[in-house]
Amino acid sequence: MTAAVSKGVPPWMNPPSLWIRGVKALVITLIVITMLYPLVYVIAMSFASPSQARAGVVFPTEFSLDAYRAIFNGGTVTQGLQNSLFITVTGTLLSLAATSMLAWGLVRTRQVPGAKIVLVMILATMFFSAGIIPNFMLIKYLGLLDSTWSLIVPGLISAFNMIVIRNFFQGLPEELIEAARIDGAGEWRIFLQIVLPLSKPVLAVMGLFYAVGYWNTYFNALLYINDSEKWPIQVVLQQYVLAGVQIPGATLAGDAPPPPGVTLQMAVIVLATLPILVVYPFLQRYFTSGVLTGAIKG
Repeated sequence: MTAAVSKGVPPWMNPPSLWIRGVKALVITLIVITMLYPLVYVIAMSFASPSQARAGVVFPTEFSLDAYRAIFNGGTVTQGLQNSLFITVTGTLLSLAATSMLAWGLVRTRQVPGAKIVLVMILATMFFSAGIIPNFMLIKYLGLLDSTWSLIVPGLISAFNMIVIRNFFQGLPEELIEAARIDGAGEWRIFLQIVLPLSKPVLAVMGLFYAVGYWNTYFNALLYINDSEKWPIQVVLQQYVLAGVQIPGATLAGDAPPPPGVTLQMAVIVLATLPILVVYPFLQRYFTSGVLTGAIKG
């Protein structure tokens, strides 16, 4: 039974028929299953019992925490998580501070001489890059080689994120800023007590973008860091999962045999993915008001 077609209404605005809705529901269900199955499989295999992991079952029915116990006993993955946590938290806070201050300075073009020239120079970085070798030489001459700061300082400000925050700042009521200035508030007070509290949505979204970027940093860590104790979790993941290197010290207490390699690998993947998955739901409500308001002006 098809839905009635309204007169004078375009066909695409009419309610779909029952079988079309059924096809859409089936397609969406298949997409959800396709997206969720790898995640569920990785989590399930990380908890699989040694016997079922060695048997190569598709989906385990017996579970164990041996893989996680062995990983935390080894300390290598734990150190990688600590390094990534420091890089992510420190880098995100510094990036938000630097990006928001730069964006606010570029909004106040009348008060900041040369702001338009600086804006053009920043936009140019979105189209041109120096390349790997010049960046490596710069990090070397700055004395940041083999330091976690080499993963924070070079990407402290993202041109795209700065533009989004700047557009958001431009949409703030100018009357509010002028009223605060008439009351005697200086630029720092206006920025800290008026602009930033009104910009929580866009700052939350940009903070999430920065945090995901810092947490997933991998290539720069391979280039700039040689000390394995300073590796972030993504490099640890590459070494002990993709390259197949045995995780040092990943054994159980006593004379118990070590867990199968597949469960250790899956457990490392879960530990490397879980923090970002936990953060996403709390910031999801800011996406619409933060990104769209900052990206579309006028």
